[in-house]
Amino acid sequence: MVTIVNFKTFTKDNGENFFGLVVQGGIEVVKSQQTGKTYFTAKTATVPTTFDEQTCMGLIGTKLDGHVQKVECDPYDYTVKETGEIVELYHRYDYVSEEDFVVDTNLVQPQLAVH
Repeated sequence: MVTIVNFKTFTKDNGENFFGLVVQGGIEVVKSQQTGKTYFTAKTATVPTTFDEQTCMGLIGTKLDGHVQKVECDPYDYTVKETGEIVELYHRYDYVSEEDFVVDTNLVQPQLAVH
């Protein structure tokens, strides 16, 4: 289950604006690799829409079936807001519908036969 928690405005190459909904997955318990302390977090993803700003505002708080899933991608630079540190990342987070999540997590990948 994900919750729509916000929306963002984006500008196309032609100057036209469009909106994306920010969805957040459930709470996750994580242990810090640096301190060893436990903390709570939740993954978020932004999903493009065809909605106007008013519709996006009205959808905040709506719950949807699905998950926010880590997906590998081409490397890109990301600036950590708190420290200003620039790190190279190889993943992003995407919204995945409940149906796609079930298929992705339960589908057995074909094995290559070695003769």
